[in-house]
Amino acid sequence: MFGMIIFLLLVLTAIFAPWLAPYDPYKIDMSSTLLQPSKAHLLGTDPNGRDTLTRLIYGSRTALMVGFITTGIAAVAGILLGLLAGYVGGIANIIIMRATDMLMAFPMIILALVVASVLGSGIKNVIIALSVATIPGYVRVVCGLTLSLKENDYVLAQRTIGSNSIRIMIRHILPNAIAPLIVMATMQLGTLILAEAGLSFLGIGITPPNAAWGSMVNEGYKYLLDNPVLSFAPGLAIMLVVFAFMIVGDGLRDALDPRLRGTL
Repeated sequence: MFGMIIFLLLVLTAIFAPWLAPYDPYKIDMSSTLLQPSKAHLLGTDPNGRDTLTRLIYGSRTALMVGFITTGIAAVAGILLGLLAGYVGGIANIIIMRATDMLMAFPMIILALVVASVLGSGIKNVIIALSVATIPGYVRVVCGLTLSLKENDYVLAQRTIGSNSIRIMIRHILPNAIAPLIVMATMQLGTLILAEAGLSFLGIGITPPNAAWGSMVNEGYKYLLDNPVLSFAPGLAIMLVVFAFMIVGDGLRDALDPRLRGTL
């Protein structure tokens, strides 16, 4: 429930950002640089005079956009490839799974770093980079589930009555594999938000003037002694959101797995 509350607050903050934010997130005011927290600026201002709280609020939009779009792209592509590799088998399985193994040989953040370096900065390129790095996990999970599920009696019965492979994969295998995929996607959201923040911190993700928590941490760490809130505020936001998605995913796993509910 704590994770769901944080998640709902994040969604509401992103939706109503124009009404919640007290200032323009992109307006530079060099006469108000590096102000300490006050009634006018609750979290102070950054080196360009922009209100930190405002940019923190708008940064929630960036985090959710990257997280959900990347998860959607990776999940759809990974599920299709995993179903194909697991159900068809043969040369399709060999090609898809060896390519997956090759991508999984690199840590996700390193692979995303390489792709983002090639494509350049910007939210579109960050989404592409993180999608490429995330797809292999879905492919491996779906392929393993498909190899197990396709031997069940209800699948054999569908083959017996002449159902085609696409119908069997979409109507009978995928619905029975969806529970672990929901849990995986939920936990992956937090990981992707953290990865996006890491890329932005390194300067090859979402760069200013766009509001992103990672780039805000990067801007503020130079002033840790004089104005620590510049880095601590977005850092705390990243920590809370990632933690929330992780425990929501853990709760969904308990709710969707009957063995963990004690019913089997």
